[in-house]
Amino acid sequence: MSFPPVFVERRYEASVPEGRLFDRIVRVEALDADCSPQYSQICFYDIITPNVPFAIDNDGNIKNTEPLDSKRQRVHTFWVTAFDCGKNRAQADAQVVVTVKPSCKPGWIGWAKRVEYTPGSGSIPLFPSLHLETCEETVWNIQATVELQTGHIGKGCDRDSYSDRSVRRLCGAVRGEVDLLPPPSPAANWTSALPTLPSSDSSLVFSFNGSNHVAVVPDAVVSALSGDHFTLQLWMRRGGANIQPATPQTRGSRKEEETIVCSTVKNDDSISHYSLSVHGCRLSLFYWPDVSAARPVKFLWKLEQVCDSEWHHLSLSVQFPSVTLYVDGVTFDPALIHDNGAIPNPAPRQRMLIGACWEPEEKQKEILNNTIPEGKDSVKYVGGYHGLLSGVTVRPGSVEPHSVVECLYACREGLDFGDLETLGSGMKVHVNPSQSVLVLEGDDIESFNRAVQQVTYRNSLRFATPGVRPLKLTTSLRCFNEESCLSLKQLEGYLVVLQPDAPQISLSGVGPHLARPAPEFEGPRGVPLFPELRIVCSLSHAVNTAAQGMEGGALMSDAVAHTLDGCEVQPLGEELNPEREELLVDMDVVRERGLEIINTTAYIAITGAESISVYEDVLRSVHYRLAKGSARFERRFRLSCSEMNGRYTSNELTLEVNFLHSLDSLYHPSHLLASQQQFHPLHHAGELSGHTLPNPHRNSVVPGAATVIIMVCVGFLVVMVILGVFRIRSIHRRDEGARDGAKEGGNQWDDSALTIIVNPMESYDSRMGISADTEGEGEEEEEAAESPEDGSDDQRIIKKEGRDARRY
Repeated sequence: MSFPPVFVERRYEASVPEGRLFDRIVRVEALDADCSPQYSQICFYDIITPNVPFAIDNDGNIKNTEPLDSKRQRVHTFWVTAFDCGKNRAQADAQVVVTVKPSCKPGWIGWAKRVEYTPGSGSIPLFPSLHLETCEETVWNIQATVELQTGHIGKGCDRDSYSDRSVRRLCGAVRGEVDLLPPPSPAANWTSALPTLPSSDSSLVFSFNGSNHVAVVPDAVVSALSGDHFTLQLWMRRGGANIQPATPQTRGSRKEEETIVCSTVKNDDSISHYSLSVHGCRLSLFYWPDVSAARPVKFLWKLEQVCDSEWHHLSLSVQFPSVTLYVDGVTFDPALIHDNGAIPNPAPRQRMLIGACWEPEEKQKEILNNTIPEGKDSVKYVGGYHGLLSGVTVRPGSVEPHSVVECLYACREGLDFGDLETLGSGMKVHVNPSQSVLVLEGDDIESFNRAVQQVTYRNSLRFATPGVRPLKLTTSLRCFNEESCLSLKQLEGYLVVLQPDAPQISLSGVGPHLARPAPEFEGPRGVPLFPELRIVCSLSHAVNTAAQGMEGGALMSDAVAHTLDGCEVQPLGEELNPEREELLVDMDVVRERGLEIINTTAYIAITGAESISVYEDVLRSVHYRLAKGSARFERRFRLSCSEMNGRYTSNELTLEVNFLHSLDSLYHPSHLLASQQQFHPLHHAGELSGHTLPNPHRNSVVPGAATVIIMVCVGFLVVMVILGVFRIRSIHRRDEGARDGAKEGGNQWDDSALTIIVNPMESYDSRMGISADTEGEGEEEEEAAESPEDGSDDQRIIKKEGRDARRY
């Protein structure tokens, strides 16, 4: 009796990575219980499942015949059998299961190269599905650095798109700062010769070339900066606009100090001097509290921010002998404080330079003898600054609070971590002050993957600056076996900030016509131009209405709270004549809110970041006043507002002002007679005796509404006169045919033909409350008519009027 072969295992399992050929994946084995050599040996094995990419040899070794693909088929299941040398088949076949594993490549999986951000959406995760694959390599430390590059946007990131002065107000800074580099204007012309560069934010960037680009601050401005307590703030970028970041070999190669600010100020009874300079990667403040008594002191800071050719915000608070320096909102202590010893005194007069310091001619001789005449400075400047400056301000008095300094520098965009409470044990997260670099560190892969997915990008600006922000992810792994530890390449992508929805700033509640009597304009306060002005800001954006059963899309408008930064009232046509007209503004409201105002004959401009309600109050207080007898035909004004430093503008509201200076004389009978004389040339000039016609003045005109009323009344009067004459003539002809034996009909007035024509303006005068002059009140009107027989063709009604024309 022979026994069939029996498999040792009824099921064999194996797993292999995809994409490779293997000599053996798994080995199956069968045994036979026969005693004879022929029937006790297994001669061969066979795969009985057809069309599988596997083969088996006589020893039971199974291999794949083609590379396996996990995406095509993850698990392969087939059956094998065995035969002994007597060709007896196994009693039961064996099952083989081969699992294909995806090829393992160490690195980040789920990296999205492009990330889109819609302004106003708060914070969004940058890597929601990102995880690290180590291919079962044992690691004990993982460190990932996420870098957001925003150096090309404004001064290093997306900040408030308002002027530096407006940002100071929004941050709650103490008022009273003096702008040392203001925009060029007739009142501030010392910066007109400096070249400027365009900036994505609202600030004005000045370029200094290290030689002849110097700003000389006028003495009138320097006089307000006395005292040994002050705060100096500025934005600085060394080297200019297109310079590459300094390398370690080039840093510190400059031999000469570059002076940013150099100032000598007269105090009550002394002269103080200070200068802020950079030298290599060092920032120094040379301060001399009293050049005639005290000794000078030099404060020195060694900072990488000074020489990295990036934008940085510096705030230097001096409360001598205490000096506090904030760089990008972080405080730094001086590395060295020392006495400079005996050096020549500065010139005994106040002056201030931006971008260099001065070197008077024959300074040793003149300084020692204190003989430098007023107004005589050498044209030679030393220590010229090479780079960019913006927002250079000095505020005398107490130092600025740290919270204000942080707010002034704070970026409105940057990297952040979603929820620190979800941070696993052993995990660490660090974000730099500018929030452009975030570092994660941990030792557990699962916790690390969850932490990476919590890294977010935030932008608090409703109208963020659109554009591309490059992203980088650098990973460092440490393994127990450092020689075979994984090395991951740097990943690069970019964040795209989409174009924000433009706001609609709507001005309403004004005009288009404003008609007031001229005496009101001639009052001490004039007449308010925009008493019922309303300003509304809204956002219009596309919404998907398909889910609501509507076809297509729609526009939705949302009212939002905005901050305006400027409004302008401009007279159209010729400019205001300061001798007879002016625009007045409630200066108490303007000063209380810290707004700035420019009032000229060409326009009145109110600037400063404030709420809509504040601008409504200020604009409603704008009055237009005239001098006595200065009324003109009309005057038109145009009102417009803006936000984000003019980036978004409102509609232009036009107001036409009409002067009703002729209303009092308009309802006087003399005007009616003048109109009747104009339309009825048959009236004799003698009939208007005793009346004064209006004196034609080049700036006097009857308003349009009153003119229409007069023309209607005069037309009605003419019609009534014509109808009366026609009726008299008709009755006259009828009576003449009926009269056969009348004896005295030729010279007798026929009462039946009498028609009384009532002046239609009488009720109008009564309604307007205009009384006639008191002269001639006792006079009676007389009516006379020629006989119809004496010339009916020339028959007419002749009215003899005095001052009182109410009766006919």
